[in-house]
Amino acid sequence: MIFLNVSLFVSSFSCLAWYYRLWGLVIGSFLSVLSLWSGGLSFSSTSLWLAGDGLSFSLVVLTWWISAMMVVASQAVKIKCNQYNVFTLYICVLNLILVMTFFCANVIWFYVFFEASLVPTLFLILGWGYQPERLQAGTYMMLYTITASLPLLALILLSVEVSGSGDFVLSGVLSSCAGSSAMWGHSGLASVVFFTGLAAFLVKLPMFSVHLWLPKAHVEAPVAGSMVLAGILLKLGGYGVLRMYQYLSFSGLGTVKDVLFCLALWGGMVTSVICFRQVDLKSLIAYSSVGHMSLMLAGVFSNSSWGWHAALGMMLAHGLCSSALFALANYNYEKTGTRSLVMNKGMLLVCPMISLWWFLFCVVNMAAPPSINLLSEILVFPSVMFYSVWLLVPVAMMSFLAAVYSLFLYVSTQHGGFSKFIYPFVGMKSSAFLLLFLHYFPVNIMIVKADVICSWII
Repeated sequence: MIFLNVSLFVSSFSCLAWYYRLWGLVIGSFLSVLSLWSGGLSFSSTSLWLAGDGLSFSLVVLTWWISAMMVVASQAVKIKCNQYNVFTLYICVLNLILVMTFFCANVIWFYVFFEASLVPTLFLILGWGYQPERLQAGTYMMLYTITASLPLLALILLSVEVSGSGDFVLSGVLSSCAGSSAMWGHSGLASVVFFTGLAAFLVKLPMFSVHLWLPKAHVEAPVAGSMVLAGILLKLGGYGVLRMYQYLSFSGLGTVKDVLFCLALWGGMVTSVICFRQVDLKSLIAYSSVGHMSLMLAGVFSNSSWGWHAALGMMLAHGLCSSALFALANYNYEKTGTRSLVMNKGMLLVCPMISLWWFLFCVVNMAAPPSINLLSEILVFPSVMFYSVWLLVPVAMMSFLAAVYSLFLYVSTQHGGFSKFIYPFVGMKSSAFLLLFLHYFPVNIMIVKADVICSWII
């Protein structure tokens, strides 16, 4: 981990050319993957400021990996050398903030870095977005997330004041304090505390009914912004739910959790249906992310070991798959000049290699073997069934509709006659194939280490 920290420092604060930052991210990502694969996650390092366990280490590896892929996918941004230097600097600063968020041992500093991750993302959307509506999309994102997170700050300060410590390591002691009637008074107040503590993370996921900022942000963001939103920033919500679920002992509260559980599952089914009504390519992929995160939330709220295993596997699989789908959508946009599903047809005739990668990632998106997404959905079903048999209906419908809209996405973009307004054919560069392979290989090879992944979250 010493080499990883050195690479992080160089990649984040170096004032050299952009390719030095790219190599810093690549070296850091490969070193973190080697540490992950060698079983280094069994060691939990704890200090006053930083702490690492299997959950945080796995998401840090995902952060490094997606950050390196963002730079590779954004070669078209290189209009001016100094502009691309600023672009890569924002990515490296965002990488540093996210790594500090996952490694924070103190709940107050966790909140600070959790909110600070919005600033570089907002700069990426405003600086390199596609359309003038990117200002409205950035405003939606900031208002939704900051408004929901301010009550969380008050709750964190209150819990630190009562318990005398904000250390995540003492979560067992704090859980007994948070769950006692002496602290919250009665069950009604405890339900309000439960909702307040999770609202910021439910917006970040996002959960259905607080998801409107996500499609707007994805549509207006550049390819790197979409990749970091879907690949990493949505995982901040899942990571925060898992951490605060243990820190504030939300397992004993029934009413509000049941309502959120049902809303997440039925809302995920509704957003899966909404995918068929989308006319924008990136908007369809964004709505599919809401459905997948609903399954992840179902695993968390089931309060079972299988459900939490499924939540971690779903976050890792979705981070890689959705990032690759947004990269593919960007390659289509570069060739057709539009993200409309009506205009993006016939790519099988224009560039068969893009069609091959579209097929492979649509298969991963529908949770087909051998992806880790399949294992996650298999674990979600029994965990939800043990909680309530009636909730199997929306879970089964989400699993079925995921296959349907993935096939719909593939057929809509690859089959049919291509538009007469398509740009002259230019073959894909080798860096594009490398980018897609580096997304596809981990999401399928992780099934080999599935037993290790399932042990990380315990």
